Amino acid sequence: MAALSTPLTLQTAVTSWRFDLPSSILVVLVVGIYLVGLRRSTVPSSRAVPVLIGAAVWLIAGCGFVGVYSDVLFWVRALQVVLLLMVVPFCLALGMPGTMARDIVGHAAFDRVLGSKPARVLASPATTSAGIIVTPWLIYLTGWYPAMLQSGAVDTLTRLLLVICGAGYFYTRLQLDPVPRRYPQSMSLLITLGETLGDGVLGVVMWQGGLLAASYYEALHRVWGPSLRTDQTIGAGVFWILGDALGLPFLLVLFSRFRADERLRAEAADAELDAAELKAAELAAADPIPRAAEGAIDSASGSTTLWWESHPELRDRFR
Repeated sequence: MAALSTPLTLQTAVTSWRFDLPSSILVVLVVGIYLVGLRRSTVPSSRAVPVLIGAAVWLIAGCGFVGVYSDVLFWVRALQVVLLLMVVPFCLALGMPGTMARDIVGHAAFDRVLGSKPARVLASPATTSAGIIVTPWLIYLTGWYPAMLQSGAVDTLTRLLLVICGAGYFYTRLQLDPVPRRYPQSMSLLITLGETLGDGVLGVVMWQGGLLAASYYEALHRVWGPSLRTDQTIGAGVFWILGDALGLPFLLVLFSRFRADERLRAEAADAELDAAELKAAELAAADPIPRAAEGAIDSASGSTTLWWESHPELRDRFR
């Protein structure tokens, strides 16, 4: 392990690189399919910018210094988890891949799959929120984390799972693409608050709890960098604070979507009121006798009364 003998500095962070076959293949496939599909869909070409940013972050997480030092330093692995779970999926979701797939596959076929029961279950708030909130808890508080460090296959599958969980979460929360069922953006804001609290609690547990995968890190005999306790404390801060900071763009997009939904709802209500007023005006214009002077049918006796007989003061005065 070359990274074990080379301290992580600003220079090595820029120059360190490795060839990670799974990450490279996935990034090339995702970018290639997206760029080809962009020509055959109604998705604006500007949507390719966040996708390319997400692909670059994905490469850094797997092939850059994050991938190189992820097995050596706890805080670098925590940074990798944050990037793959939040940053990469958020950028990919901004590219509107669902709309692109619908244009390419066909609206009827895509909507049929989207309306199926499995799709509704997988895209429900409970499922997608559990994926992004519960998965980090399972990774860090079970034997999953040591297995990631010791097995390349587990590491690769876990990194792919993080991207999938994050993509499902941001796909259903942003709702830029067709979804099985649309939920109000206020619910998305509440779910985001719950996800932030979950990350915060897990960060405190990593900060105050015992050392994770201590035997693995002790066996490395790393002679540079922070101690095991300091390393895990930094990792807790990276997961908690940096994770919330990187979630700010998502909150800004949610607020923008929330305001747009409220504006559409207000416009729909105004349109209904205008239609009701127009209908009332048309009825009034078609009726030559004013409603106030028609008289009313007494509900008890069925007799016709003049309008002023229904007014308490006028009825008593002219009785």
